[in-house]
Amino acid sequence: MKVVIADKSHIKYAELICETIAESAAVRGTGIARRTPEYIATKMENGNAVIALDGDKFAGFCYIEKWGHGKFVANSGLIVHPDYRGVGLAKKIKHKVFEHSRKKFPDAKIFSITTGSAVMKMNSDLGYKPVVFSELTDDQTFWDGCQTCKNYDVLTRTNRKMCLCTGMLYDPNAKKGDIKKVKDKTFQRLKSIKEALFLKKEKK
Repeated sequence: MKVVIADKSHIKYAELICETIAESAAVRGTGIARRTPEYIATKMENGNAVIALDGDKFAGFCYIEKWGHGKFVANSGLIVHPDYRGVGLAKKIKHKVFEHSRKKFPDAKIFSITTGSAVMKMNSDLGYKPVVFSELTDDQTFWDGCQTCKNYDVLTRTNRKMCLCTGMLYDPNAKKGDIKKVKDKTFQRLKSIKEALFLKKEKK
């Protein structure tokens, strides 16, 4: 198993990556911004993606997006193929793409929005902290990408202040003493509260 920076040679996996992301979202019943194979291919060509391979078999993926003229970057689309889940691969991919982001965009703040408590925990271990959406990028193009998410109505009816996703931010200029890891139970509770609050109307 190897986790490497993706390049043009990996474009052949783009369609499978998109299918895997979509299938995972459907199984979890959570929203996700859809991406096309062409979009994924561009990330690979620009060296803004990480891919995990078991020989020639696709195992996992994550890509980097740049926002606000480089002031912010996001590690998005983290996915592990069903055949390789439960062995810690997601964490390896997350660490690889985080390190790559820090090297390629050393002055940028790195942010993440996710509904997954496991991803929140990994973010926290890397030094991210939970933040309100107003601390994330104000780049309209980023938020427009949320329109394909099934929970987009939640985002709009709260005037983009919050959603089922939790916003997390890594600030390279933050003092180490200011960064405190959050317990996994806290993320689980936060997720449950949001689901109960925003999905209440749909259950009626």
